Amino acid sequence: MRHVSLREFRTRGSKALREVPPGETTLLVGQNGPAYFLVPVLGDVIQEDRELRRAMALASLREGWRVAQEVGGMSDEEIDAEVNEVRTARQLRDVG
Repeated sequence: MRHVSLREFRTRGSKALREVPPGETTLLVGQNGPAYFLVPVLGDVIQEDRELRRAMALASLREGWRVAQEVGGMSDEEIDAEVNEVRTARQLRDVG
């Protein structure tokens, strides 16, 4: 995987990617570390979009699990109470 600085990509655009072989994923790196992946589109764009969204959802879910472990988690009763609060607030907003 090639690394390209975010600044170089912003200022030079496609010229900054000339050294990247076709089909290779590129990591754009900012001052604070990795920032974005550039993923080439090959073949079925719709299928690739689904796979990318699935990977992003799984990464988000893993991050949520990590945060929940740090905080200590919630009981089923606490989760049910929070869900009911949100539902009630949404119903009141929709009616009002």
